[in-house]
Amino acid sequence: MNYRVVFTGGPGSGKTAVIDFLCRLGYQSAPEVGRKVIQSQVNSQGVALPWMDKKAFRDEMVSEEISNYKNYGSSILTFFDRSIIDSYGYSKLEEIPISDCLLKSCHELAYNLKVFIFPPWELIYENDKERKQDFNEAVATYDEMVRAYEYFGYELIEVPKASVEERVEFILQRTRDG
Repeated sequence: MNYRVVFTGGPGSGKTAVIDFLCRLGYQSAPEVGRKVIQSQVNSQGVALPWMDKKAFRDEMVSEEISNYKNYGSSILTFFDRSIIDSYGYSKLEEIPISDCLLKSCHELAYNLKVFIFPPWELIYENDKERKQDFNEAVATYDEMVRAYEYFGYELIEVPKASVEERVEFILQRTRDG
């Protein structure tokens, strides 16, 4: 079994809340790299930010995703808040040329074939210091992630719009099923 289980979808769809709950239950998670890169760049007054230099932001995310892959999930069930495939989808969304490193990594870094996709959910969508996209951009991101994961041969399992606890049970049931 591949222990690297990915959550994807547009921003603000509840991925992090579900991962936080899973962590409280004792499961391991890999950190979400987009927010990490934004916080790091803001703190260092860098320019690799989605509202300043989308390509530099993407490249930083790729580096962090490769690091996450190496550091998490090789032998224990680990939930990933996005993956290298999301960097590919982001590149397509923002019309950034796909680097050789990114394409190679998308082919070489294998995750569990069952990927949990969180649909856009306007009721829970919120902006914050790092999330500046509007809801329409969240929907466009979701659509691009669907295309990206399907392109690389992953099976998308849509997580229902429900309470965090119900979402966790849905995911754990399907994770236990193989």
